[in-house]
Amino acid sequence: MTSAPRIAVVVATYNWPAALDRVLAALADQTYRAFEVIVADDGSGPDTADLVQRWTERAPFAVRHVWQEDEGFRAAAIRNRAVAATEAEYILFLDGDCVVRPDFLAGHAALASQGHFVAGNRVLLSREFSDRILEQQLDVWTWSNRRWISERLSGGLTRWLPLLRLSPGAWRDRAPRAWEGAKTCNLGIWREDFLAVNGLDERYTGWGYEDSDLVIRLIRNGVRRRDGRLGTTVLHLWHQEHERAGAEQNLARLAAIQENPAFRAEVGVDRYL
Repeated sequence: MTSAPRIAVVVATYNWPAALDRVLAALADQTYRAFEVIVADDGSGPDTADLVQRWTERAPFAVRHVWQEDEGFRAAAIRNRAVAATEAEYILFLDGDCVVRPDFLAGHAALASQGHFVAGNRVLLSREFSDRILEQQLDVWTWSNRRWISERLSGGLTRWLPLLRLSPGAWRDRAPRAWEGAKTCNLGIWREDFLAVNGLDERYTGWGYEDSDLVIRLIRNGVRRRDGRLGTTVLHLWHQEHERAGAEQNLARLAAIQENPAFRAEVGVDRYL
């Protein structure tokens, strides 16, 4: 394992400052301290900028705000811009509606090793529970497993077993070439590996599949998957399902990349470096 990498947590957001506030508050309680936060903002209004400024002034970690014009859903582009804005050696992609527990970064750091990316998972929270978290500004990341079990019995989350923790082990490397299910809501990648494949492909606009494309190209370039379950789970706040404009086109592009031996994105992060 590589000890204590400097981590850039790239938090993607769009016009939901209440959720972003909970995400940043949870990051402020991390036991692992060698990190900075890049807020990757896909065109939010001034409320988000104001929130980020407040956190910049008070957070126990460095905070930067990377923003682009609102021209529709362009997650690949804003994440590329965010990676270009940091020199941290390890990139941890996180969504602005995914709250983490205090050992989240420590869990990722423990699994980080050269030649691997770490694919974490998530627990989905109910609408009612998510509303409560935001309205009451609940610090749910501090809750005990007993309290999480109680919330599960009340229907507040889909499952609680993923919140348990297992130490690193060989079982985490049992599917090194599997790309399915790896998502940028919880994904750790060495920056040099990300740059080697030219980052996310910005031809993916609208909803979906840009993260699958990235992982396929990483694997094609020799980077292997490490399973982050039972060690790096995030708490995903409920929200209305996004419109899936562009999904059909993106899925067709993903099918094409699986038949193409190239591993570098045609329109990628190099345009910002």
